[in-house]
Amino acid sequence: MNLNLEGKRALVCGASRGIGKASAMELALNGASVVLLARTAEQLELVRTELPVVNNSQAHVALAVDANDDVALITAVNNAVENHGPINILVNNTAGPAAGKLVDSSMDSLVQAFQAHILTAQRLIKILTPGMEQTSYGRVINIVSTSVKQPIDGLGVSNTIRGAMASWSKTLATELAPRHITVNNVLPGATETERLDAIISRQATVKQVSLDQVRQHMVSEIPMGRFAQPSEIANAVAFLASPAAGYITGTSILVDGGRTKALS
Repeated sequence: MNLNLEGKRALVCGASRGIGKASAMELALNGASVVLLARTAEQLELVRTELPVVNNSQAHVALAVDANDDVALITAVNNAVENHGPINILVNNTAGPAAGKLVDSSMDSLVQAFQAHILTAQRLIKILTPGMEQTSYGRVINIVSTSVKQPIDGLGVSNTIRGAMASWSKTLATELAPRHITVNNVLPGATETERLDAIISRQATVKQVSLDQVRQHMVSEIPMGRFAQPSEIANAVAFLASPAAGYITGTSILVDGGRTKALS
């Protein structure tokens, strides 16, 4: 199986921590040069220095930019392409919207979620597609959620926007396949990240129970009996980014320890 990414360049969003950082690490380990994108410069630079270098062609870059700032995002990514060359792999990874019921959510929260997920991804794909076509190698991998298959209670805005992201992805997969570009989704289950900690904390407050009780209940719903590690999500990302996954497009891969009961 060919997982070698030497000579490939990857842009990983939300790369300063959690699943984004783990994905950047795994892509670098498989030989890709990684462009890290997140808001916090110091944390991002620390991650850059931690990235493995396994071949002479690798050169990792950090882009500290707020993806919600349209002008700054477009300028930073265009500059990265002009200065370092085409990007072959895009990992769309954006923090999920705040928890809460959809019926109680504001219009602004939906607009902000649409901006952060759909519009940011659309801006990036418009910048990066020409380079992917030029090199005859393109991989777009979206970190979404199991809510694409089965909505999650208490995550109303997230359920809504994740579904829209999946539709965006499926549409692009069909349009871009003739250009040697694949588009797929990775659907993480409960993963040991700051996002999970925040969800557990909110549930404990709402239900007036302890953090341990919430964690134990969530784990009890997972057939494998534990939360995922970010590196386990990153393994799926690296596979989809690799030559071995060249005939896989328009699909969503669950990485959730068997929690989701949906068949399709």
